[in-house]
Amino acid sequence: VQLQASGGGLVQAGGSLRLSCAVSSIFAINTMGWYRQAPGKQRELVATITPGSTNYADSVKGRFTISRDNAKNTMYLQMNSLKSEDTAVYFCYVLKYGTQYWGQGTQVTVSS
Repeated sequence: VQLQASGGGLVQAGGSLRLSCAVSSIFAINTMGWYRQAPGKQRELVATITPGSTNYADSVKGRFTISRDNAKNTMYLQMNSLKSEDTAVYFCYVLKYGTQYWGQGTQVTVSS
């Protein structure tokens, strides 16, 4: 399974970005999600999506929305009301048959 994350960039505080994660095949993948890692900090689970449910870190609830489009083999993370503390490298992952696969990461920088 190959994953390709994209959509990161530089945005002002209060702005929005949409990250995409293209998956080589979304077939049989139930759990998908996004992590992020800021400089000097541990990797943080941002959001996950499974059939029928989504979960978010408290720090992004109400601002971020995770979704998937099976027809396009793509997962998204819509990020609104961005804050400087959202600055990080964002990684997408999927869980298939008990194995976790990762994308390469996309940098999100929020200027205050």
